[in-house]
Amino acid sequence: MVEADRVPAGINPNVPSVARMYDYYLGGRDNFAADREAAEKMIEIGRRMGNDAREIALANREFIRRAVHVLAKAGIRQFIDIGAGLPTQDNVHQVAQRLAPGSRVVYVDNDPIVLIHARALLARDPNVLAIEGDLKDPDAILDDPRVTEHLDLSQPFAVLLVAVLHFIPDDAEAGRIAARVRERLGPGGYLVLSHLLYSGDAMEGAATAGQQVYSGTTSGGLARRGYDEIVPFFDGLELLGPGVVPVADWTPDASPGGSYDLSTGGILAGVGRRPEKDWTG
Repeated sequence: MVEADRVPAGINPNVPSVARMYDYYLGGRDNFAADREAAEKMIEIGRRMGNDAREIALANREFIRRAVHVLAKAGIRQFIDIGAGLPTQDNVHQVAQRLAPGSRVVYVDNDPIVLIHARALLARDPNVLAIEGDLKDPDAILDDPRVTEHLDLSQPFAVLLVAVLHFIPDDAEAGRIAARVRERLGPGGYLVLSHLLYSGDAMEGAATAGQQVYSGTTSGGLARRGYDEIVPFFDGLELLGPGVVPVADWTPDASPGGSYDLSTGGILAGVGRRPEKDWTG
């Protein structure tokens, strides 16, 4: 585990970070005591609802692998992972490059520890870039000269918003962010998105407790959105596979219209493609 005597400048180890909490869920070691304490609170909250936060986090990582694999097979060679979190096994560039060597990836995060680790890991790969950026301003990310030099945004690319939009508590702001990302996708571009699911009154106590935990983290809050609030993040896109479903159930071969248990929450996930016929330049 990262200890307080090895804290990079500008980081307060006493304030839990959502990236480091996620690292803890995945079994990583790049976290402080405050991150572990907050993560354990969330694990206990999930346990009371019949969920396992660690299993959900692992399922979310598996979703990334499956989605990137599908897009690489479909010919996508450029990926922007916003809110990428700490590097772990089978990162986006590794999955993509196994199928298509030379695939180019930009990792974006606003956590200094994430950037330190990402840059150290990726220093030897000229096809991968890690930059500081704010999810709240997609245009600043997509117009960053480092990004436009690294990628050709006139060609199809994919944007990953995986388990990040639920840290934008304001519904209007979250909708604006997703809409702007969709607008910036070129013809044949993809949005890969997952989001924490609030499934109604049965989760009220757990949702309130979870919001209290995350209000004390670097994110400052946690949204409670149901299925009907998450699906519109894909408005105007052609959904792949089963559509927007529990993260463990998303596979490109699944048929739409299936029946899924949404009563205990978890994470919803989907992949959408911007149709070329709707492109106006």
